[in-house]
Amino acid sequence: MDYGKLRYEKAKREKGKSRSSHLKEIKLRPLTAEHDVGVKIRNIRKFLGNGNKVRVSMIFRGREISHADVGLNLLQEIIEKIKDIGVVEVPPKLQEKYMSMLIVPK
Repeated sequence: MDYGKLRYEKAKREKGKSRSSHLKEIKLRPLTAEHDVGVKIRNIRKFLGNGNKVRVSMIFRGREISHADVGLNLLQEIIEKIKDIGVVEVPPKLQEKYMSMLIVPK
């Protein structure tokens, strides 16, 4: 067997193992309906169960930015509902018109 080919295949396998955790993103608005938030939470649970990291982004448009507390409350509700399967790595923070947080599996 060719030694170069063996080394290449070994490097390729190890590179695949290191990328086992992908980043998924869930986007919300502050006035997202309760049922839709439930669907988003279910998707977050599915992603965390597969071992992926999840970024939850809250997008504010127009005058919604003046009610950033509504978006923060929604993100806190999401944290409470997924705390059994995930941990918040980066807490919610506001950056211009976006508020985002990063959740990793336990």
